[in-house]
Amino acid sequence: MRGRFVVFEGVEGSGKTTQVQRSHLWLQESGLLAKLAIPDAPLVTREPGGTSLCQSIRSLLLTPTTEEPMQDRTELLLYAADRAQHVDFLLRPQLAAGRLILCDRYTDSTIAYQGYGRGLDRALIDQLNQIATAGLESDLTLWFDLEVEVGLARAQQRGGRDRIEQATLAFHQRVQQGFTELAQAHPQRIVRIDASRSKAEVAAEVQAVLTERITAWYSPS
Repeated sequence: MRGRFVVFEGVEGSGKTTQVQRSHLWLQESGLLAKLAIPDAPLVTREPGGTSLCQSIRSLLLTPTTEEPMQDRTELLLYAADRAQHVDFLLRPQLAAGRLILCDRYTDSTIAYQGYGRGLDRALIDQLNQIATAGLESDLTLWFDLEVEVGLARAQQRGGRDRIEQATLAFHQRVQQGFTELAQAHPQRIVRIDASRSKAEVAAEVQAVLTERITAWYSPS
């Protein structure tokens, strides 16, 4: 039995991180995994910061600084370095062992944030993603679609905005456009979730999608 890789994506404040945690708990309590004879609990991870080494890279990427502003290409390369370590050290071994993985952000975020948001060359981003992942793609990506202004207001309520959250409104609007176009280009892989609703309503839709996909993946032929 090979593992499966589910990614949660969206703009700042879209609720994806909350839904990762809710999905993890629900999968353990719902009985679905036991019904399908999946022995291990799902693994929850994130980008950046999915391993101890990646945590150090995450700190560099998200900690605001005025002494030496991070350059856009530097940002892109740090995300690629984080991903390469994450894929080789954690994701591939766990998938090979049959693990179901729930991941907070992956390659679509790089395209949306560094490609659409920063305006960096898409061909370069695609090349770096290929190098970092060695071709590893998600089996399913859940895109939490939310108006940028609403998401940023939610993020601000949490307090202590990170370096990415502090970017301009125009930047975040370009990021949202990136996610929108990616979802249109990859309808088989990316499922849109309306994130404007309550947490419970969003969770119910996520659970319905996960039930359908996981059953199809793990049911005996």
